[in-house]
Amino acid sequence: MTSAHNTPTVQPGELLDDSALLSLEDLARTCHMAPDWVSERLEAGLLQADSPDGHWRFVSATVVRARRLAQLETTFDADPHLAALTADLIEEVAHLRQRLQHLEAATGPGPQPR
Repeated sequence: MTSAHNTPTVQPGELLDDSALLSLEDLARTCHMAPDWVSERLEAGLLQADSPDGHWRFVSATVVRARRLAQLETTFDADPHLAALTADLIEEVAHLRQRLQHLEAATGPGPQPR
């Protein structure tokens, strides 16, 4: 499916690759939120997007972050900034775990706790 701007329309739950770009409406639909919700997070600097032609375009990493923000806000009735801080921490822990796995793969596991 395509939208009026020849951008593929992504259905909720559809797996995205790194080259897939979503419109604001597609991102909102994927997160089960209103387009205004996405716009508010963009204006607050909680989500990142490109707008080369005047239309917002979102990459798959932003989809993951937006879904996480929506889940945190909905599940815990979290303030958007608190949800973003929590998402930042979750992303940082995942990044550190990945680095540790790469390090352990290259050098072997470190000492085991007793």
